[in-house]
Amino acid sequence: MAVNYWPVRLEHGEVGLRPLRRRDKAAWDAVRHFNRPWLQPWEATYPPGGDPGPPTFAALVRELDRQARGGQMLPWALWFDPTRGAQPERARFVGQVTVSGITRGSAMFAQVGYWVDQRVAGRGLVPTAVAMATDYCFGELNLHRLEIAIRPENGNSLRVVHKLGFRYEGARPRYLHINGDWRDHEIYVLTREELRGSLLERWESARDKQK
Repeated sequence: MAVNYWPVRLEHGEVGLRPLRRRDKAAWDAVRHFNRPWLQPWEATYPPGGDPGPPTFAALVRELDRQARGGQMLPWALWFDPTRGAQPERARFVGQVTVSGITRGSAMFAQVGYWVDQRVAGRGLVPTAVAMATDYCFGELNLHRLEIAIRPENGNSLRVVHKLGFRYEGARPRYLHINGDWRDHEIYVLTREELRGSLLERWESARDKQK
């Protein structure tokens, strides 16, 4: 039986995860347009004969919300608020973090994907957001295992899993259809037993030591 836990909002400092909504279209379009060269090499595409997906942004949001309410995924918009709530009008959409393929039963695992606006990359927003998502999945959803699939050429994404301590598990040849072809990926994993606590706290502690 599906667990109806959606919608879910998470916040920490200047980083927020909120449900993607239809009114995000203008911001989503603007960020995607600006970042097309930055994102295209890592973008999921549809293989020949595959499902082309929702035809409009509104249809996409409806489908994501349907799956989220059915307990299949957590499709978050990533927000950046440099004023930490002091000036809410300055908070802006900067990317997405999606927990997909939520599987219960004897598996209790899911996959995490993310992308971010190049203009705010390198500030720790994505590691913070992924850490919040991980803590929610382990603590609230009682999942056992999270996977992140990354193309070996994607240095920026690899830095996220290295910072957070996800363990390299192995390669999956021609695993996902990315930028027009089937691409090899590397799989990084974290289990609840390996973490033994809060990933967000561990990440913040590591950042403090680097200051």
